[in-house]
Amino acid sequence: MGRALLARVPNLGWSVSATTRDRRPDEVDGTDYHFVTRGQFEQSRDAGGFLESFEVYGQLKGTPREPVEARLAAGEDVLLEIDVQGALAVKDQYPDALMIFLQAPNPETQQARLRERGSDDSEQIRRRLATAAAEEALADRFDAVVVNDDLERAVGEVAAILGERRRRTSPGGLS
Repeated sequence: MGRALLARVPNLGWSVSATTRDRRPDEVDGTDYHFVTRGQFEQSRDAGGFLESFEVYGQLKGTPREPVEARLAAGEDVLLEIDVQGALAVKDQYPDALMIFLQAPNPETQQARLRERGSDDSEQIRRRLATAAAEEALADRFDAVVVNDDLERAVGEVAAILGERRRRTSPGGLS
C-alpha cells in the first residue's frame, strides 16, 4: 500500500521503520526496514531516537525520530506504516496527525495473505489474527477506516482522504 500511495501522492515522504527481526529474502535494508541488532535498537530507543517503539511478536520495532522530524520541518507530509499501538503513541505526540486504519476485508482474506507471505507458521498466523481482531476494536480512534479489499481502490481512497486533509490544512504532517 505504501509504495503505491507514494507513487500517486506528490510531496509525501516515507518513514522507514527499524526492526530487530531478521530480514526476509525479498527485503532491502534501509528501504523496507532498518534491520538492526537488539543492542543498537535499545541504545537508540534509550536516547530518545524513536517516535514510537514497541516489542511485537518478540521483536522490537520503531519509527526513527530524526528523519520524520526533518521532513516535517521541511513542510512535507510523512507516511508511517505502523501498527495500532504505534499509531496511538504517535497521535499522543502529534495530535493533528491523520490516522487511517487499514482493514482486511475479512479474517479469511487476512489469513490467506499471511500464508502467502510465507514467513509465519500456523501458530504465528493465529496470534497475528487475534491481534488484528483486537486492533480492529480500536479502529474508531482513527480518523478514517479503509478496507483493503482491492489495492488500487484502497490506495485511491487513502489518497482522496489525504487530499481532502491537505485542502483543509497545509502540508507538513503525519499520515
